[in-house]
Amino acid sequence: MTFYRQVGDIPPKRHTQHRRPDGGLYAEELVGEEGFSSDSSLVYHRGIPSALVDARPWQLPDQAVTANAPLIPRHLKLHDLFAGEEWKAIDAVTGRRLVLGNADVRISYAVSGLPSPLYRNAVGDECVFVERGSATVETTFGALEVGAGDYVIIPRTTTHRWIPAGDEPLRTYAIEANSHIAPPKRYLSRYGQFLEHSPYCERDLRGPSVPLLAEGTDAEIFVKHRGDGPGGLAGTIHVVPEHPFDVVGWDGCLYPYAFNLKDFEPITGRVHQPPPVHQVFEGANFVICNFLPRKVDYHPLAIPVPYYHSNVDSDEVMFYVDGDYEARKGSGIGKGSISLHPGGHSHGPQPGAVERSLGAEFFDETAVMVDTFRPLGLGEAGTASDDGRYAWSWSGRGPS
Repeated sequence: MTFYRQVGDIPPKRHTQHRRPDGGLYAEELVGEEGFSSDSSLVYHRGIPSALVDARPWQLPDQAVTANAPLIPRHLKLHDLFAGEEWKAIDAVTGRRLVLGNADVRISYAVSGLPSPLYRNAVGDECVFVERGSATVETTFGALEVGAGDYVIIPRTTTHRWIPAGDEPLRTYAIEANSHIAPPKRYLSRYGQFLEHSPYCERDLRGPSVPLLAEGTDAEIFVKHRGDGPGGLAGTIHVVPEHPFDVVGWDGCLYPYAFNLKDFEPITGRVHQPPPVHQVFEGANFVICNFLPRKVDYHPLAIPVPYYHSNVDSDEVMFYVDGDYEARKGSGIGKGSISLHPGGHSHGPQPGAVERSLGAEFFDETAVMVDTFRPLGLGEAGTASDDGRYAWSWSGRGPS
C-alpha cells in the first residue's frame, strides 16, 4: 500500500515490550512483502500467531484450465453459472468457480449468500470486485463494509472472511494474483504518494479503522498455498487454538482496503484515449482497468468507439458490469458477460457500431478489464458459460 495507517493500541517504539492489562506481553508480528525489503505492518496479537493444534487437506475448487484452442475470441455468460436459489447455499470463497487463468493470475466468479469460512491466500494478493450486493469483510486488521462497485484488495496471507448482508445475492468477481496488486507505479511519486495526474488518490481508499476482536477456540482457517495440484496450488485447513481476530492494534503500510470505481475520475480527450488511461491496479504480468460513464471524444470528426486493435502481447478480458457498452452492441454481450479477446486476434467494434457512435457525447458503460501478458486458459466455469457463437459475430456466419 502507499501510505501509513495506525489502528488501535500499539507501543510508542517498535520491537519493544507491549503489555496486556494483566501484565503479560502481546505478541508482535511483522507482516511484510519481499522479505524485509518492502511494505509491511506490525501487528499486536493477544495470542501466539504461530500456534496450531491441527492441520488437514482442503480440496480446492477445480483449478484446472484448458487451452483456448483453436484460438478464438469468446463470450462467457457469468450470470448463467449459478441457477435459481443455488446462491443461498454458497459462500464467496469456497463457492468460487474458475473462469480463466494462467501462471500469473486466476479470475473466478461466485454468487453467494452464506458467510465464508476464515480464509487466507498464501499465493498472492486478491482483488475482489463486488458486482452486486453488500458484505462485511472481516480481517485481522479490522472490518471493511463493502458494496456494489468496490474493489477489495486483500494482501497475501491476510486471514479474513466474507459475510453477505441484506437479502440479495452477493456477486463477486475475484482476481487472484501470484504476486502483489498495487496502484500503477506511474501514478505514484518515488516515495509512494499519489501524483496529481492520478485518477484517484489516498482520500478514495477505505482501510480498517478500529480493531476487530473475537472470541473462540479451535478456529479453522482455509489456506490456499503453493502445491502440486492444478495451477501449482493446494489447500490446507489450519486449526488454531484461539480465534485469529485477536489483534489489539497495528501500524504500517500493508493492509486490506476498498476502493469504489465511482471514485475513479475518467480521463478523456478530443480523440479516443487508449486503455492505459483507464488503469486502476497492476500485478506481475497483468493490469486491471475500468471503463466508466464519461464524456467522450469531442474532436468534430472523432470516432468515440475504439479502433480495431491487435493485442500482440496480451489477452484482454472485459467484464461488463452495467450500462450499454457501445462497441459490443449486436454481439449478444450484456450485463454479466465477459469477452475474451486473445493475443493473435484483431478485435474492435461490432459491425455498425462505428457509425452509430458518431456524434455521441457521453457513454453510459461500466466494465472491468484485465489484460494479461501470458495466454489465458479456460477454467471449468469459462467452458460452462461460453456462448459458442461470439467468434463469428463480426462476419455474421460461422463454420458450415
